[in-house]
Amino acid sequence: MVLWNYGDILDGISTVVPPEAPAYIHGDRVINWGEATKRSNRLARAILARGAEPGDKIAFYMHNRPEYCETLAAAFKARQVHVNVNYRYTADEVFYIFDNSDAKTVVYGREFRDNINAIRDRLTQVKTFIEVGEGCDFAESFETLCETGDGSPLDIQRSPDDMMFIYTGGTTGMPKGVMWTQNDLRQITIMSAQVLGPVPLTMDELLAATRAAGPPPPSVIAPPLMHGTGLLTAIGAMLAGGAVITLPSLHFNAEEMLDTIDRWKPGSLTIVGDPFARPIAEALERDPGRWDVSSVARVTSSGVMWSLEVKRTLLKHMPQAILGDAFSSSEALGLGTSLMTAAGEIQTAKFALGERARVFDENDQPVLPGSGVKGVVAVGPPGPVGYYKDPEKTARTFRMINGVRYSVPGDWCLVEADGSLTLLGRGSACINTAGEKVFPEEVEEALKTHPSVADALVVGLPDPKWGQSVTGVVHLHPGHTLDEGALVHHVRQHLAPYKSPKRIVTGEVNLRAPNGKADYKSATDFAKAVLGVSA
Repeated sequence: MVLWNYGDILDGISTVVPPEAPAYIHGDRVINWGEATKRSNRLARAILARGAEPGDKIAFYMHNRPEYCETLAAAFKARQVHVNVNYRYTADEVFYIFDNSDAKTVVYGREFRDNINAIRDRLTQVKTFIEVGEGCDFAESFETLCETGDGSPLDIQRSPDDMMFIYTGGTTGMPKGVMWTQNDLRQITIMSAQVLGPVPLTMDELLAATRAAGPPPPSVIAPPLMHGTGLLTAIGAMLAGGAVITLPSLHFNAEEMLDTIDRWKPGSLTIVGDPFARPIAEALERDPGRWDVSSVARVTSSGVMWSLEVKRTLLKHMPQAILGDAFSSSEALGLGTSLMTAAGEIQTAKFALGERARVFDENDQPVLPGSGVKGVVAVGPPGPVGYYKDPEKTARTFRMINGVRYSVPGDWCLVEADGSLTLLGRGSACINTAGEKVFPEEVEEALKTHPSVADALVVGLPDPKWGQSVTGVVHLHPGHTLDEGALVHHVRQHLAPYKSPKRIVTGEVNLRAPNGKADYKSATDFAKAVLGVSA
């Protein structure tokens, strides 16, 4: 089996991609491959010159921008371990990530200088601060390091076991760093791509294919690079010799994305479910024909429900596209896939089981298709090494079942008679009401099919009678007012009565994080405040 290293791939691919081809696009700013290669080589040398050793951690603390990808390339080339930092965190939460990861180098955006300055005296392990900006008394200028010094490839021996971390917040506890080797991530990428056709399996095949066909069309990455969906798709584009397009606005704007598609003619888009797809679909409906979206061959989503209704609308305007809905998490890539085209529909939350995935019941026995038994989805090797510095959680999530090490993040599903999966939800978010288990996602999806509901989350609130009461928190479309009774009745038309919300509230509350994922804590706190629940 061929063993892969991201730094080696970038060194190789840069020899066959035309130097004038774009590598990173951000608004009007374009960095071509020739310049991008020299810049990342210089940055990698600068990091090593400041005392970084192979395997040291490098923290990324910035909004979406080309510098994130440039730092990724430099990290891979210098054998540094990527650590993503959620830019919404408070200074103390940022400190936790830096400290927990043992970061030796910190690369941050100028807008976060005050947060860095507030905690840097406690960051005793950090050797080097690099600011994407002008630099300051404690941090060097990113641009200076990229523009000065030797831009040739590094003379360095790398390993397929070189790592990258993906810090994931999960639903409970402090964020944990999921440890992946670059080779295992690459092998999973190849397996996923093979679903759509032949792919290069060796470095020689990759370089020959790129030399013959040229670089692939650009990729627009809409979600934050600080999260797995955006990060992994951006890395995939870089390793293929393509261009990564990021959006300048700090908050997602559908018209900005469509303007970008119209201008740069990308082949692929990366989004996160309905929070991104619905505004795009609504903009296309409002102004059909304004944007040329005919270049888009694939739209990829992961991590959040992507409803059938929204997929239909997107395919109405881009009938040539394949809509790929990935059922994955940072510690379990490849649980399932849902592919929808204009030729055929796939129901919401239905996935084909991944090649490496299995479904087990509570006794670790395989769930038979059509049995009606709820099971957890597990995915086999290759998988993560574990969680960084957390052997207990590693042991709980990465388990030996029938002699195979599986990643079992806790997603429950039903296995239909045809072998497809109907996703129910994450066990840690499951609501226990009068002894019945209710998975929030299926209730949320039922709520969102009502014409008045723009978005919805469902939480369990403490209740003396039920243990937990199913409670909906909704955002309404403009011009609509909340009709609790109508919404409850609507849910009962789709689901068993015990799954319908006891109460539904609406108001000014953020239901989504910047990456589109559900913010159940905010929804729970809001519902408690509105309904006067103190526990």
